[in-house]
Amino acid sequence: MRALLPALGGEGGGTWIILVYVVLIGAMMYFMIIKPQKKQRREQAELMSSMEIGDSVMTTAGFYGVIIDMTEDTVIVEFGNNKNCRIPMQKQAIVQIEKPTEVG
Repeated sequence: MRALLPALGGEGGGTWIILVYVVLIGAMMYFMIIKPQKKQRREQAELMSSMEIGDSVMTTAGFYGVIIDMTEDTVIVEFGNNKNCRIPMQKQAIVQIEKPTEVG
């Protein structure tokens, strides 16, 4: 049995190789999964804090509208040209904001 172990660096050499693989897999998971999720959450929080009444928004369903009222966690969005369609929704349902342009 001892004749097979020198290739692994002795009796404890296999343990070190497994430990290195575990650390490498953990680092890969951090950089491929956890770090991008943190960045996405930070960007979403910045988007939510920049929201104001009068902003044109796009919802997760792909509808475009204008914010007409806001509370801490909900917004009322007006859809369409006839100004009759007003829907309350959570702020998390907003995926894109376009600030109104100043004319004049």
